[in-house]
Amino acid sequence: MNELEYLSAFDEIVELIERSRQTALRAVNTSLIELYWQVGAYISNKIATSAWGEGVVDQLAAYLAQTQPGLRGFTRPNLFRMRQFFETYRDDAIVSPLVRQLPWTHNLIILSQSKRSEEREFYLRMAIKEQWSKRELERQFKAALFERSVLNPPQATAGLVKSRPEALAVFKDAYMVEYLDLPPEHSESELHQALISRLKYFLIELGRDFCFIGSEYPLQVGNRDFAIDLLFFHRGLNCLVAIELKVGRFEPEYLGKLGFYLECLDRDHRKSHENAAIGLLLCASKDQEVVEYSLSRSLSPALVAEYKTKLPDTRLLKDKLLEFYALESPNE
Repeated sequence: MNELEYLSAFDEIVELIERSRQTALRAVNTSLIELYWQVGAYISNKIATSAWGEGVVDQLAAYLAQTQPGLRGFTRPNLFRMRQFFETYRDDAIVSPLVRQLPWTHNLIILSQSKRSEEREFYLRMAIKEQWSKRELERQFKAALFERSVLNPPQATAGLVKSRPEALAVFKDAYMVEYLDLPPEHSESELHQALISRLKYFLIELGRDFCFIGSEYPLQVGNRDFAIDLLFFHRGLNCLVAIELKVGRFEPEYLGKLGFYLECLDRDHRKSHENAAIGLLLCASKDQEVVEYSLSRSLSPALVAEYKTKLPDTRLLKDKLLEFYALESPNE
């Protein structure tokens, strides 16, 4: 074997080690969460049957600290969190298996910041799917992702809704780009360059299955040259995703140009095993009704979304969500 063949074989060993390490970490986490669940259940049952008062938990924490000096995480506050953890999920057969797939810190963030069972399930599923770090999970709460997803589902063309309805779960109505630190007045070039320079963060905001292909991706039709602002590939949808940036409000004519780009991609760049390309217009602002009219008869698979340079007013969105649920369930 030559040196390159040895290195290739060595890389395979490294991959096996990493895979085994990740499997071991997941097994440890599952066991730890199961332990916290059982301790929470035990405390909950003792208090519910009046066998224990809440003061006994103080004694338990002190006893564990004395008899198990190396044991961490069994303080009085954490013991009560284990009880809350168990009592929150014990009657939910659908959600309770999900909590075992996340670290304890993630579970605590979701438990403490979610107000409704639907919200807890949403963040549990998203954190598992996107493999968010603790920091990113906290950011998504600050960005009110759940409230925005419920109140403002993505706006897509009739063609996309009919041909690829599963794509609606991939895209958002608004994308947070507060990390770009853009001035209030900025050009498309400044937005473009900022996204490229902070591409890692933009990919996290887009979603885990997005893969970056190119910036100002060239297209040639006839004797003319064109360029797509940003081109991605989505592994789950198995298609190219063209993103066009607009620093002003959405205008209906933007869809025509985006549709032209998608046709170019499908004819000249799409591989035989890939699905038809999807387009995303990312605008600074949009009138919901204008967008709806523009999309209603378009057969081109596209969506229109906003980019936000500042995090939203979470309190306002939560109030709107309460109004939304009140209208949805007037008899409750």
